[in-house]
Amino acid sequence: MFFLADRLAGRRAKMKIPQHIAIILDGNGRWAKAKGMPRNYGHTMGAKNVETVCQAAHDLGIKYVTMYAFSTENWNRPENEVNALMKLLESYLKNCIKTADKNNMRVRVIGDTSRLTERFQNQIKELEEVSAKNDGLNLQIAINYGSRDEMVRGMRRMCQDVLDGKRKPKDIDETVFAGYLDTADIPDPDLLIRTSGEQRLSNYLLWQLAYSEFYFTDVPWPDFHKEELERAIEAYNKRDRRFGGLAKEEPCLEQDY
Repeated sequence: MFFLADRLAGRRAKMKIPQHIAIILDGNGRWAKAKGMPRNYGHTMGAKNVETVCQAAHDLGIKYVTMYAFSTENWNRPENEVNALMKLLESYLKNCIKTADKNNMRVRVIGDTSRLTERFQNQIKELEEVSAKNDGLNLQIAINYGSRDEMVRGMRRMCQDVLDGKRKPKDIDETVFAGYLDTADIPDPDLLIRTSGEQRLSNYLLWQLAYSEFYFTDVPWPDFHKEELERAIEAYNKRDRRFGGLAKEEPCLEQDY
């Protein structure tokens, strides 16, 4: 048993650690239903698991983690579930204000926060201000976030800057466009993880995930702990990230015409 642990530790030490991991936290409700519990119990346990995974990410040397907590489409869920999710998120962020300094963690919220209550918005502002000086793990929480909505909001600001003479249309490129997104000063994810078996992006970071590696697992979010995160990183290490180019062992062959 000890020899196996030593081999695993050695393999992990040689792994290339992604700088930024994005996660779609899926399966809370189904996990709870399988245990004969209400869906909100699953969301509660899922929220507790955020801290577990953030600690694991920090221990592994990951610098950025972005988690999809509540989408623009989630408002279509039953009112009692939406209200419970909002209370849960408020409670989590309130606790984060107390723990961010202790964990040297910077926390930011991405998404359209204008639909949230004034109290919730003030909590977000306080958390971001309190944790801004921390230089450990960077945690981004997507609340009322949808990638299409993010791009539309960014385009509106960019168009207004053009109208105000602050920017010229001919100067707009990918870098400029990215600067108008919620993730303006955050590197693109190297790896996307989605739990609980679904294999789609669900309107999440569509621009930012252009060249990310995807990892889908059947494990529901409340059961996705450090060992599962390490499995995802091991799978990531087996990928050949070429960003549209060719691998070194695949030279471009000349052809006669």
